[in-house]
Amino acid sequence: MTAEYIPFNRPYSTGKEMVYAAETQRNYHLSGDGPFTKRCHRWIEEHTGCAKALLTHSCTSALDMAALLLDFERGDEVIMPSYTFVSTANAFVLRNAVPVFVDIREDTLNLDERLIEEAITTRTRAIVPVHYAGVSCEMDSIIAIARRHGLRIVEDAAQGIMAGYKNRALGSIGDLGSFSFHETKNIISGEGGSLLVRDAEFAQRAEILREKGTDRGRFFRGEVDKYTWQDVGSSFLPNEVTAAFLWAQLEEAQRITSERLAIWRRYHETLQPLEQQGLLRRPIVPTDCQHNGHMYYVLLAPEIDRQLVLDGLKQNGIGAVFHYVPLHSSPAGQRYGRAHGELALTTSLSQRLVRLPVWFGLSESQQQRVCETLTALVKR
Repeated sequence: MTAEYIPFNRPYSTGKEMVYAAETQRNYHLSGDGPFTKRCHRWIEEHTGCAKALLTHSCTSALDMAALLLDFERGDEVIMPSYTFVSTANAFVLRNAVPVFVDIREDTLNLDERLIEEAITTRTRAIVPVHYAGVSCEMDSIIAIARRHGLRIVEDAAQGIMAGYKNRALGSIGDLGSFSFHETKNIISGEGGSLLVRDAEFAQRAEILREKGTDRGRFFRGEVDKYTWQDVGSSFLPNEVTAAFLWAQLEEAQRITSERLAIWRRYHETLQPLEQQGLLRRPIVPTDCQHNGHMYYVLLAPEIDRQLVLDGLKQNGIGAVFHYVPLHSSPAGQRYGRAHGELALTTSLSQRLVRLPVWFGLSESQQQRVCETLTALVKR
């Protein structure tokens, strides 16, 4: 009998998503910024402490807005890790800035804050920390560096909703932040994201950029008698059906996070013997970081062939994957950005990483099968 397939990801539904989506039709409001969008904005603002939250089509769109808000000039530089999704760099390249790729830390796989300062030049304008796996970068150090050099901080917290650093919500610590609600994330709307604005100085302009460069939001609040083209911008707001789906998820955010953390802890406990035997390394979460169970990955010992392990998991009906191909090694990364140093850890760690299935509803027996299969493969 063939074992049941265990997918890498399975989008979770609370059961209310379609109920709320139908409500948007009854409200006769399907375009953006309706009642559900406003509820989502309030929830994000209240749960993160940011001055303003704005839903977007995706985290990519939120990063695009952040780059627009910072008014880059051609050749300005932005420091970021190479071990990240392409959107982190694309947003700034589209605004004529140059990504400067810095190596990652061995423990968290986050941007190594100790290497940032030596990468700063007269053209540096911003630092983009990426909170990998929902585990925070060392933000106090990054903030101190930014202040010393007059730089902006844009947090890529795509994986970071319901996670924190010293009990401050990720995405709300820097000048600007971004969330993703893609179906592979903890809280989802299929596609979707949010821009988080910490300081009021950016809030009004962010709203204008999101509404095609117009002050339409002020018009609907009765603050102006008509709305007109005020600035550059685009249509960054999602439709109300997407917001309704998201609202059903946000209502259950604590329960979803608790379930994912329980899954994360079961993996962590079960795989401890393999770490003790030197066959792999488990994730490391610094004491200042409150993570959200977004991802469980292992770093295989250097002598183990990752592709054989991935193939073996697949053959046994388990969906496991590697993650990013470092941007500095990509054709576009070499064309539009530059590496600061050799990025040796970025290269070596990215080649050893395996992500295991994590999704709401993953059973203990399914996890046990994943761990037993992984154990057999790495011991082979």
